[in-house]
Amino acid sequence: MSGDRRLHVLMLLDSSYPPLQGGGTEMQVRTLARGLRRRGHRVTVFAPVIPPAGDRMVARVDGVPAFRLPFPNWRFLGGVWLMVRLFLFLYSRRDRYDVWHVHSPRRLGAVAALLGSRLPKPQVVVKVASATELVTGTLSPKPNWIGRFQYFCLKRANAWQAISQRIAHGIAARGIPGERIAAVPNAVDVRRFRPAVQQAPGPVRFLFIGRLIRAKNLFRLLEAFAELLRTHPQAHLRIVGGGPQEAALKQHAAKLALGSSVEFTGHRSDVETLLSEADVGVLPSEVEGLSNTLLECMASGLPMVASRISGSEDLVRPGVNGWLFEPQDVQGLAQCLREAAEMSPEQRHELGAQARLMIENYASLDSVLDRILTLYRGKPLPIRTAAAAVSEGA
Repeated sequence: MSGDRRLHVLMLLDSSYPPLQGGGTEMQVRTLARGLRRRGHRVTVFAPVIPPAGDRMVARVDGVPAFRLPFPNWRFLGGVWLMVRLFLFLYSRRDRYDVWHVHSPRRLGAVAALLGSRLPKPQVVVKVASATELVTGTLSPKPNWIGRFQYFCLKRANAWQAISQRIAHGIAARGIPGERIAAVPNAVDVRRFRPAVQQAPGPVRFLFIGRLIRAKNLFRLLEAFAELLRTHPQAHLRIVGGGPQEAALKQHAAKLALGSSVEFTGHRSDVETLLSEADVGVLPSEVEGLSNTLLECMASGLPMVASRISGSEDLVRPGVNGWLFEPQDVQGLAQCLREAAEMSPEQRHELGAQARLMIENYASLDSVLDRILTLYRGKPLPIRTAAAAVSEGA
């Protein structure tokens, strides 16, 4: 493909679109679509209809057409029906798109990769968005027969996007040739998320934003925060988001006698305001790919307390822009919170400035789009670490 030709990109999702309340993969599709359109490229999204996204088969999201295919809620057969419909959709439009960008290495990705390998175009790019795929998903060492079939199809893709170094190594270990793997992180729009004006000194304010689900490890966060309050009773923790664990988490907070020190806000749409009112971001997850919350907090100039997992371990550098602890280590998490609380506002501000610099050089939307477009055009991309990106930008 010509290096300056405008492309028509089809984004393929296994989940509902547009995102309504969270959904990291869906939010990334929306972010990339906006950025590509600003550069003059055409983008179309294909996704199944999953409530509550609405039942219109064709919609427009930020000016981007989205084909949304309803399918019967039948175990196994519903998925087969969806795959057949996608095959027909792709084959009938085989000359329309330059790129099929698959955002989940599962059933729809398998169809796209297998069909795309038989056609002169498009370029098929498969994104691995969660480290879970390396353990229990299609890329696990011992997948079930469905996973084996999906991998048989997926390995025919032209390129693989790994959003963390851990995922890149996991894909390679599964047998995908290194020249087809590109470590390209999730993107954040640094024009939207910017550091707030430094506020007057006061009690330290921690912020978590995300779904209240088991993988986020929030019970351990509450326990660690209770430890912090023994020495820093004025500290405050704001937990933003909704989810199935909300009631249980509130009960646990009451059991720990956290009182007004912990605030549950439910789902909020004013993310930029919430970030501007915080001093430190917290992400205690057991598993991620590369969290959008992590990117948004760091882009907003917040130092991060994060678990040492996929994505976070690439971007958070202890003593430079935040703190890392081992997942499930309550005492380790409590110690990180304590170190953050004991810093002066000026010290935290300096760590936050380094967090912002990391994002600008490695995960800003423009930087990611440059690499994604290189991938779309079939050119090789070397493995590039976050630390190397910061050194290049220094």
